Amino acid sequence: MVTALRIATFNMENLDEDKVPPSQYDAPLSVRIAIMRPQLERLKADVLCLQEVNGQERSGQKRQLLALQEMIAGTRYANYHIASTLTSRDEPYNERNLVILSRFPILKFQQIKHDLTDAPLYRKVMERPADPEASKISWERPIFYAQLDLGNGRILHVINLHLKSRLPTTIEGQMLDRYTWSSGAGWAEGSFVSAMKRVGQALETRILIDSIFDVAEINGDPAPYIVVCGDFNADIDDVTMKAIRGMVEDTGNPGLVGRVMVPCELSVPEQARFTLKHLGKGEMLDHIVASRALLAYYQGTQIHNEIVPDESGAFHTDAKFPESDHAPVVATFELE
Repeated sequence: MVTALRIATFNMENLDEDKVPPSQYDAPLSVRIAIMRPQLERLKADVLCLQEVNGQERSGQKRQLLALQEMIAGTRYANYHIASTLTSRDEPYNERNLVILSRFPILKFQQIKHDLTDAPLYRKVMERPADPEASKISWERPIFYAQLDLGNGRILHVINLHLKSRLPTTIEGQMLDRYTWSSGAGWAEGSFVSAMKRVGQALETRILIDSIFDVAEINGDPAPYIVVCGDFNADIDDVTMKAIRGMVEDTGNPGLVGRVMVPCELSVPEQARFTLKHLGKGEMLDHIVASRALLAYYQGTQIHNEIVPDESGAFHTDAKFPESDHAPVVATFELE
């Protein structure tokens, strides 16, 4: 019996309820739902990894994902199993949660942040007043990991990521205002710190991937089905992606060929390979990366980028573009 498996990833761009009082720069949730719900339905996903899902509060209750619940109401996803990142109070974060919606039962889920790697220490050289000693550079969001039951003893390992953006990290004393740097060196250091966060979390992700392979080998299990989805804020040839892929061309070790992770978008024509537009140029920042065992059942990938907006221009506010500035990606597999 063939098991159809459609895995999708979608950065929802700050999915939230309407602000009180309303903001002239944001589109009402009802308008966003009218545009984005059909996008979700078009994916026909069995497993849907979401990024940038905000939490909402009600008096006397724990924070909930109410905007998401309203978004998926009446769709196939309304009855899916759901798991999200959680605070120490066992409730979703206020902003930018990672969420997994699954047609298949979710056996377990966990979030990983400096559990497999320590936060690196770094002293900012451009900070004013001068930083007297090195401080920890922490990732902005956790890695979100889940195991799904595909039936017949098959487990799908799902890793949902939202890595640090390319925007430079603020360096104290180097900003004239929110958008203006006082020196090129200040901007450069801010960009370096952001890259450290992004690549560092990619390292922790790769350690997690290797640990899944290790457990399978120790137990004598078949090669695991692993998929890494999300907004990597990195193109396919960036160090961030290479850290996660673990290509033999980089490690120089043919013994690791079975542990190589493969970006599914490689089967998409290069001219159509983008999920975000910046100053008119398409960039592939959102990825679905599969293990070789899962790739054996791979059928194809679609990137729904036909009308993804370019929000990088002047006066391009979310009110003018209520959809996400990221295109969703869906990869199809047929497991026998």
